[in-house]
Amino acid sequence: MSSATKHEDPIMDRDVPNTPPLREERLPWTKVRSSWQDAFSEFFGTMVLILFGDGVVAQVVLSKGTKGDYQSISWGWGIGVMLGVYVSGKSGGHINPAVTFASCVFRGHPWRKFPVYAVAQILGAMVGAAIVYGNYKSAFDVFEGGVGLRTVGGPNSTAGVFCTYPASFMTRTGMFFSEFIASSILQFVLFALADADNIGAGPLLPLCLFFLIFGIGACFGWETGYAINLARDFGPRLVSYMIGYGSDVFSAGGYYFWIPMVAPFFGCLAGGALYDTFIYTGESPMNTPYLGLTRLFKPKRSVWSNTRNHGLGV
Repeated sequence: MSSATKHEDPIMDRDVPNTPPLREERLPWTKVRSSWQDAFSEFFGTMVLILFGDGVVAQVVLSKGTKGDYQSISWGWGIGVMLGVYVSGKSGGHINPAVTFASCVFRGHPWRKFPVYAVAQILGAMVGAAIVYGNYKSAFDVFEGGVGLRTVGGPNSTAGVFCTYPASFMTRTGMFFSEFIASSILQFVLFALADADNIGAGPLLPLCLFFLIFGIGACFGWETGYAINLARDFGPRLVSYMIGYGSDVFSAGGYYFWIPMVAPFFGCLAGGALYDTFIYTGESPMNTPYLGLTRLFKPKRSVWSNTRNHGLGV
């Protein structure tokens, strides 16, 4: 045989039987996850928000200020929002029913997803608050002065760890306006950060939201606690009711509880409308004849049930 005979690779030249490609078997859970991914995403994103937000308030309050101060609380909530948005990015990172509502109104987010998002956000907030309580339960007992003792108002009250309560000098109008203006700022800046025709934040949007929430807390948080989020306030409030704080969590502050539920929706609508009217040039009811109301009456299923994912203003 000639020395030029081609070398045969004992592996590459081996006869390989023709076998059909393996078909990936889908587990039943993957179907559930695929169908409810948005809900799971918002649930866990909001849970992370509350873990850091209520967690930092618990540490500051229960340590009597030795392990943090008001600035620590602003940091904690800012970090909670940033990480919550990272976790819930696949669903758009709303983690706030008012933001979801504004996205439906101004950015074409499917209306059929609004109740799903809102319920997931509230449940996630409840679970986050319950975890914080479980972690600090012994500290709650010591601070309140007795095992299982839970109070609303007073020098040893811990109800404010879970949800917001207004300063004693606030009027009903002042309470509403404080939540309204903070929510307006939130949505206005959020739309600016997500606007591709503006400077925009791109992949740094969650980090920018950290600074936004930190700024709102540092500048507008004293009077009402800057709930600016129905899920963030109502979910933990329900948990505090269930673990022994009683109906005072609803009656305190002249039945203040409804204000952080309602004012953020009006505030986010106002902030979104302001940005779209004067700055935004894309598709929006503010840039559409009759404010886009005719869209609601079009016989298109996509108006209510399109499956596009819309992020924080995209």
